Amino acid sequence: MHADFAFFAHSTERADRQDWQLLTEHLRGVGDLAGSYAAVFGAKPLGQIAGLLHDLGKYTAEFQLRLCGGARVDHATWGARIAVERFGSLGTLLAYGIAGHHAGLANGRDTAERTSLQDRLRAPLPELNPQWQQDIALPATPLAPSDGFKPNQARGQFQLAFLGRMLFSCLVDADFIDTEAFYQKVERRQPTPRGSAVALSALRERLNHRLASFKTDTPVNRLRGEILAGVRSHAADPTGVFSLTVPTGGGKTLASLAFALDHAIAHGLRRVIFVIPFTSIVEQTAAVFRDAFGELGEAAVLEHHSAFVEPIRRDDPDYYQSDKKLRLAMENWDYPIVVTTSVQFFESLYADRPARCRKLHNIAGSVVILDEAQTLPLKLLRPCVAALDELARNYRSSVVLCTATQPALHCEDFVGGFEKVTELAPDPEQLFRQLERVTVRHVGVLVDAALAEMLRTCEQALCIVNNRRHARALFDAIADEPGARHLTTLMCAKHRSAVLADIRADLKAGRPCRLVATSLIEAGVDVDFPIVLRAEAGLDSIAQAAGRCNREGRRNAADSEVLIFATDNPDWAPPPELTQFAQTTREVLRRHGAVPLSQAAIKAYFTQLYWQKGEAELDAHGLLGAIEAGKLAGLPYELLASKFRMIESAQLPVIVPFDDTARTALRELEYAEGCGGIARRLQPYLVQLPRAGYQALRNAGAIQPVQPERFGEQFMQLVNPDLYDDCFGLSWENPAFIQADRLVWAN
Repeated sequence: MHADFAFFAHSTERADRQDWQLLTEHLRGVGDLAGSYAAVFGAKPLGQIAGLLHDLGKYTAEFQLRLCGGARVDHATWGARIAVERFGSLGTLLAYGIAGHHAGLANGRDTAERTSLQDRLRAPLPELNPQWQQDIALPATPLAPSDGFKPNQARGQFQLAFLGRMLFSCLVDADFIDTEAFYQKVERRQPTPRGSAVALSALRERLNHRLASFKTDTPVNRLRGEILAGVRSHAADPTGVFSLTVPTGGGKTLASLAFALDHAIAHGLRRVIFVIPFTSIVEQTAAVFRDAFGELGEAAVLEHHSAFVEPIRRDDPDYYQSDKKLRLAMENWDYPIVVTTSVQFFESLYADRPARCRKLHNIAGSVVILDEAQTLPLKLLRPCVAALDELARNYRSSVVLCTATQPALHCEDFVGGFEKVTELAPDPEQLFRQLERVTVRHVGVLVDAALAEMLRTCEQALCIVNNRRHARALFDAIADEPGARHLTTLMCAKHRSAVLADIRADLKAGRPCRLVATSLIEAGVDVDFPIVLRAEAGLDSIAQAAGRCNREGRRNAADSEVLIFATDNPDWAPPPELTQFAQTTREVLRRHGAVPLSQAAIKAYFTQLYWQKGEAELDAHGLLGAIEAGKLAGLPYELLASKFRMIESAQLPVIVPFDDTARTALRELEYAEGCGGIARRLQPYLVQLPRAGYQALRNAGAIQPVQPERFGEQFMQLVNPDLYDDCFGLSWENPAFIQADRLVWAN
């Protein structure tokens, strides 16, 4: 068709339109890509249809005028309307993603923010040119959810909602990549490298080479070798849900990686995703993997701590259209090894925004290792388990619950739990007896002066408390002692890694090392102290703290103490939920005090905790009920995204120019067109702040956006170095200091 009568998807500055992207080219390209992504979970036709219909509203005179500078026009709803008319109930499911492929998934009805899907489908639209029916061939055959779909009668609507979000992921990722390729071609830029060419088989070969040098020269190392062999013997087991119950220090990180690679290769899976509860150990774990893979490590491992994505611009529905979407630092997890956080993983599985959902389809066909599985928040436990179960049931994924303190998530212990869980470790009960390396006892109330005195008396000791303010006060009390150190989440990951490296060096050399920290030290951080002091907490936390004591088994268990203490200072009182955990621990220890960290004690702890909470409190926002009650026409996507928060208070990222690498990346960002690779390099330099602290620094001028005209406020940089301390990280909690800083900057 002559250019004057052609329909276009994307425009450039050329008035003759010779390099504009034809709409048919874009729709077919996105359809092919989305279909290939959905094929992994047996839903290729659904992905293709979503891609073919997503920009159908561009077949209107109004949108074509928009490309020439005309008024805004809704171009997403026509495709949603045709999907419903042509494909019935599954068409309705597709309509959510098609209508929301720029602004995000809306509720089916009854929404306070975005216009609901029902309202959009009923709204008047510009006239659709019939040319689309000649350009696009839609399948005439009836549609099914996916090949071999396994229904769960108790969660039927949940399964549909989950499928809708996964198809949305396929669509928005395909749309992004096709649009990006068009603009890169027009601007004669090099195509963005996608994923990694490193094969899982090559990674396994490097890992095997590394493991072959492992020495079984101590009793602990011999047991680690037995654990590794036992875990790998399950590689050919059918895909599903697994548990790996190994004591802390039992080598489960590399054992789980070895199993995941073996299992993925045996079943033709695509990648391994490690989900870690704390950002403090994402970088550590990724570094262990890179080291294990040798020269392939850098190209194979993706760290994804957090998303540099600014909020949806509800006042500008065109914001995510055309080349503007390319300015969002979105990851799509197309690497063979992904290391990410629990917050990033689970909140994305319940998200509504294109940037957060883009990566979800790449979870299908993966081995998901849930490290420290016991840390899942109780208020969201049932929704988390439902999502994991669905991944294993219908998305060709295997899920491994990896921890020393296995939560009781079988269906007989937990409503809506897993029907079958295969244990990978050889005889966990025996392993725990063999790896018993500490003595645990409760020492009653310890005031801060007594705690500080104990830390002064012990040249090497770790004290773990329940909030940052208490940790800061204790550190201040011993700051003049040799080897006094402090760890906090207000340090960026690079800073924490440097501090931990110094701590390990001091411990190994026998130098004084007195560390005060919050629970960030517990999950997977490889340190070995002769004594650990732990403020009252859940039994799982105490077990994790015990894993930082006599980790290598070089001392007698009787000489390696984990001392649980209470505090009578109301300023250090834990939140109510943590108080309940501590109370449950005390009750369990009365029955299992002789072996407080046994498998029986751990199971009793979780079973009692779940019983005390009750079914409703394990889905505190009633998310699963809202999905089932909404039915297909009222899926509450926007509600789910707003309510599913692993951390109640929103956390916002600030980039700390901690070293030359960070400063170089920030300078590059000043002149960059795209930002994905640079954002990846900046992740280890982030500090996540609550909104109040973020806003205080913003108001003071202490943080400022990098290149806001291109990237908005995705990249907020700390510009006042005085606010970042070598001991305490980023300061924001002192209002007087912030106020004084505001006056300095104002001048």
